[in-house]
Amino acid sequence: MTDFLKKTLKDIETRRRELEPLVEEYRQLEEAAAALQGVDGNGGAATSRASGARTATSRGSGGRRASTARAGSRRRTAGSSGTGRRGRPRGSGKRAQQALDLVAGQPGITIPELAKAMKIQPNYLYRVLPSLEQDGKVKKKDKGWHPA
Repeated sequence: MTDFLKKTLKDIETRRRELEPLVEEYRQLEEAAAALQGVDGNGGAATSRASGARTATSRGSGGRRASTARAGSRRRTAGSSGTGRRGRPRGSGKRAQQALDLVAGQPGITIPELAKAMKIQPNYLYRVLPSLEQDGKVKKKDKGWHPA
């Protein structure tokens, strides 16, 4: 391998190690926010989901994460529903609400048009809008989306 490639790979690995704790903290914050959304305001849980704190990941040799082993061995919390899905319910975020507002304001809007208006990639919307349709919030007619 050339010196340039070796140096580039070393730089990438160094930067990955620097960012790794931040990524983990971000995931923990997402889970904490999702758990707090499930609290009814009176100190009780509004849903059956427990506030599943993520266990710390162990570091393998050389500081690398064993990502394949970690992904397959996630622990479930006592109140877990067993669906395998973590985090907040699909379609409950700010972007989903923004998409709902755009659909209400422009009935018949398509996913590419929504993505352009929201300045995001459409792949997120192809996943979320069918979930919103299942929840009865929007309806699909031809290629456009309409308020339910």
